[in-house]
Amino acid sequence: MSREGKKCVVKIKGLTKTFSSDGIKPLTILNGLDMTVWEGSKTVICGASGSGKSTLLNIIGGLESVSSGTVVAGDYNVSLLSEKELTEYRSKYLGLIFQFHYLLKDFTALENVMLPSYMSGVSKKAAKERAAQLLCDVGLKDRMEHLPSQLSGGERQRAAVARALINDPSLILADEPTGNLDPENAALISDLLFNMVDKYHKTLLLVTHDMGLASRGDIRCCIKEGKLSVL
Repeated sequence: MSREGKKCVVKIKGLTKTFSSDGIKPLTILNGLDMTVWEGSKTVICGASGSGKSTLLNIIGGLESVSSGTVVAGDYNVSLLSEKELTEYRSKYLGLIFQFHYLLKDFTALENVMLPSYMSGVSKKAAKERAAQLLCDVGLKDRMEHLPSQLSGGERQRAAVARALINDPSLILADEPTGNLDPENAALISDLLFNMVDKYHKTLLLVTHDMGLASRGDIRCCIKEGKLSVL
């Protein structure tokens, strides 16, 4: 513990990520990056296109491997986890929100939100009740039984926010959550996301190129030349 007695939610030391393929010079995106994310913070990461923002989030999410360095999230040493352990880590510790909603097209909004909880071992009844409450919280009380194709872009992203919270995660990772939306819906989802993080006392780590959205973070960082600096 540190930073006013808060727990460390993510600790990154010396993170390097290099992409290489046959016949092409290796490209180092992240180069000895250090980072600490504290409990209850709303950390926003900015940077130019290709700077490694999404790569960093994917590494923390266990979706990409590291070239060197360590990533520790809670009790999980993410850089050393097996595939089975990564599945548990993502299920129990993380809530993920992407630019695209990734809702299953043949499932209703309610079913999409409850599914991660049900798959983690929660009873169907309990998963359904929590999913319904979260959908009410995000303004979809009257849209629960609709398929994704029957929802607007903003409504689909609202459902994605609810789904990210269903397993009561310690950390919400959001990668350009408003990137696919028009300005009006982007502003609504921005408000919703920050309000839900406050309501459920979550830690947020968000990547965006939207400086208006970035200004809402209590900690703002930038990736440049593979390093992270606090603005």
